[in-house]
Amino acid sequence: MLLRLRAIAHHAVIRLVLAYLAGASTALAFAPYGLWPIYPLAMAFALGHSRTLTPRQTFLYWLSFGFGCFSVGISWVHVSMDTFGGLPLIASLGLMAILALYLALYPALAAYLSIRLVPKSLTLRYLAVFPAAWVLTEWARGWVLTGFPWLWAGYSQTNGPLAPLASNIGALGLSLVLTIIAGALAFAVTPSGKGVREVGLRALPLLLITSLAGLGAFASAQLSPISPTGKSVRVALVQGNIAQSMKWQPEALWPTMLKYMDLSRPSLADTDLFIWPEAAIPAPEYMVKEFLDNANKVANLNNSAIITGIISKQQNRFYNSLIVLGNHQQLQQESPDYRGDGSNKFRKHHLLPIGEFVPLEDLLRPLAPFFNLPMSSFARGDFKQPNLDVVGHQVAPAICYEIAFPEQLRANVNGGTELLLTVSNDAWFGRSNGPLQHMEIAQMRAIELGRPLLRATNNGVTAVVNPSGKITHSLPQFETGVLKAEVPLVTGSTGFARWGQTPLLLLCTIVLIGAVIRRLRL
Repeated sequence: MLLRLRAIAHHAVIRLVLAYLAGASTALAFAPYGLWPIYPLAMAFALGHSRTLTPRQTFLYWLSFGFGCFSVGISWVHVSMDTFGGLPLIASLGLMAILALYLALYPALAAYLSIRLVPKSLTLRYLAVFPAAWVLTEWARGWVLTGFPWLWAGYSQTNGPLAPLASNIGALGLSLVLTIIAGALAFAVTPSGKGVREVGLRALPLLLITSLAGLGAFASAQLSPISPTGKSVRVALVQGNIAQSMKWQPEALWPTMLKYMDLSRPSLADTDLFIWPEAAIPAPEYMVKEFLDNANKVANLNNSAIITGIISKQQNRFYNSLIVLGNHQQLQQESPDYRGDGSNKFRKHHLLPIGEFVPLEDLLRPLAPFFNLPMSSFARGDFKQPNLDVVGHQVAPAICYEIAFPEQLRANVNGGTELLLTVSNDAWFGRSNGPLQHMEIAQMRAIELGRPLLRATNNGVTAVVNPSGKITHSLPQFETGVLKAEVPLVTGSTGFARWGQTPLLLLCTIVLIGAVIRRLRL
């Protein structure tokens, strides 16, 4: 009976279905579920189930696994296309499936390379070559065609026991650890036919690797170089909960701006820093100069500052931006008027394809309303920009999607940076898992860079995150509100802040080069 079940499981079609289901199960490892053990278990199952396949069969198997990962894990992508992009449901699901299939090429390539380079030695394949190839393909997925680094394996550990390791090795480093654990597990349960003693020996790598990972996480938490300064900043994160269907309507402009001002006003006396979300002011600066002057004076007179999302213009180019109103330094500014001169401003660098710029726009824009979403023609800001200066504090910002790019935020963090900030408008994705996964990614940036993180959004998740990646304060989604918190400031520099991803990528590259040399010699 058992042999019959094994034969069925290895039937070509059934095998691909099982691969898809294993991949689909990994969605449970990410927010909002957070069942972190599922990811290495699913990967170990796939490694074991595909160990005897040919390279071509291996590629198809892991393509199916990856398609399961992404077709379920990022199924929320179709919401913006269906609800706000004017596409029929079947078309939005089709485009989402095409994206998922493209993303599935990366795990398929990792598995294909590993079996091509190490066709016989399961030890080397599972514990070295496959993990190295997996990390390099995840990294490539984060920059090819502008990049889509969503659902990196390491993000499944944001709220798991291995999370402290990210302060030294980052989210991609956690991906490496998880794939090695999965490989060790697959190696341990692979039938050997050599008795109990041999089975025990095969389990040794799993025991050793999990022990080292656990000790590393414990040491990273206990020996952290991040320490409190004894200072704090009082913040108020304003969640306007503006309906996406109304956000860009001309008649909604002034009611929207007044809503943010009215929500902020009761907290002026006891708040240092107000954060309004991405495009909270849904208009170019020059169109709302009167409002900006007034808000600037109000914040200045109360020794506070407002960071708000807005559209800025320079030399006939429009930018998705953040500006600072009110108090930049500890004392009131000499001029109470908002200058709008380009200083103390952040312009978004990593733009969202289709949402903020349209590749091949002359070809695509005529095809469907989806390719003409509001504000889909932004210019790109610089990769590295000065921190925002607010009430004497240095803030490193990231707007929406670019919080998913660790090296970009790292490049903008310096010795004087005290706070990380990300603003977003995830109303595009409704009540799906997308905004919750976005929050999880932001938490990982706080761990990697060892700084408190503020996240202000239009309708959630608005939250304050400590340097360990834990949410300390948050607002419910889909409600209007103001999140007030006193955020302790810290000092020190994490290993990731100093070294970034470079050592990890070099290590994985060396492993693959070694595997190529070994293969050529055989």
